[in-house]
Amino acid sequence: MNTVYHIPAMLKETIEGLNIKSEGIYVDVTFGGGGHSRAILEAGAGHLYSFDQDADALSNAIDDERWTFVHSNFRYLRNWMDYYGVKEIDGLLADLGVSFHHFDCPERGFSFRFSAPLDMRMNQTAKRTATDIVNGYSEEELAKILYLYGELKNGRQIAHNICLSRSKNPILRTEDLVAASRIPAERSKELARLFQALRIEVNDELSALREMLVAARDLLKPGGRIAILTYHSLEDRLVKNFLRSGNLEGTIEKDFYGNNLSPFELIEKGREASEEEVARNPRSRSAKLRVAEKK
Repeated sequence: MNTVYHIPAMLKETIEGLNIKSEGIYVDVTFGGGGHSRAILEAGAGHLYSFDQDADALSNAIDDERWTFVHSNFRYLRNWMDYYGVKEIDGLLADLGVSFHHFDCPERGFSFRFSAPLDMRMNQTAKRTATDIVNGYSEEELAKILYLYGELKNGRQIAHNICLSRSKNPILRTEDLVAASRIPAERSKELARLFQALRIEVNDELSALREMLVAARDLLKPGGRIAILTYHSLEDRLVKNFLRSGNLEGTIEKDFYGNNLSPFELIEKGREASEEEVARNPRSRSAKLRVAEKK
């Protein structure tokens, strides 16, 4: 297994949460380094479809006739399952974190730790990069994504700083963005949120997640399970509300007797990595595992 590419968080807990049935059909919508996919096959799955929009992930291909790689964004889950003639699935796993590979590969531009072109595309064939957003969005649009996706209270000021800087010279590299934002180097959490906001916008991550959740709900068999690992409050809130209610609005619908009509029964409600795991893999610190079973 390519542990350098990505170390999966809470691997044992996630696989246990999926409660894998022998001969069942499973989907891993975030293949990455393949750690979760290998564990699903080892647990006896009948067939596994693994999605990844980044062609780099193919370097971790699994030699198993029960495995199919789907080079696509997981927002197209329903289309691909139709293509393969799969009407229903026994389980789905999503590890929403960015692979170590992306953060640690300087030229991809995901991290402020390296000097690199401002790229941030998960799918390298996509047209729009972080450079396009930073130099092309209006100050109002930038402020909005920094506030919504980076949860930066001072997003408006940072957007103003960026626009002031780009009026003199285009912002083309990670270090240009750090300088333009005027966020001091010691406020690394703030810088991480700035980069997170742009990454989410470049890859349209939250819209893709919404589309995937609805498709997963519809594809899961009764008794089938969905296991999702989240890493920041935006995606976690969305997943939590969806699994609790069964809809994107997060509206709990009840029957005449006051029973929750959600199609899901919650199994794990936001489990966190153990202290031992965090010591071994510090990046698992922010992971939360949510598991639900289709009623």
